[in-house]
Amino acid sequence: MSADLSKRLVPDELWELVLPLLPSFAARPQGGGTAPRDERAVFTAVVYVLTSGCAWRHLPPTFGTSSATAHRRFTVCSGVGLWRRLHRAVLDELGAQGEVDWTSAIVDAAAVRAKRGAR
Repeated sequence: MSADLSKRLVPDELWELVLPLLPSFAARPQGGGTAPRDERAVFTAVVYVLTSGCAWRHLPPTFGTSSATAHRRFTVCSGVGLWRRLHRAVLDELGAQGEVDWTSAIVDAAAVRAKRGAR
């Protein structure tokens, strides 16, 4: 994978926010498995799939990780709430830099039509 693409998908500033939030991936107690992976490369592969719309099975080999590993890490990260915590960390960082205007917000809502004759 080119360094340019990697830095564009996961710039150093973002990686600094992500790294402490990542769950630890230890060796399996029963042994076996594969060698440890470069966490940034795996995270970048996940970001690529999520932002490009690429199917997991079509992840280019240039990312240096298999599509199965990237998907497994995505699943684990989703399960521990990484994306919610990362969103909050990015907002906190931008707020600290004065880049977010907290005086206004947009709230999303849904309306459901009542069934005819229902109470």
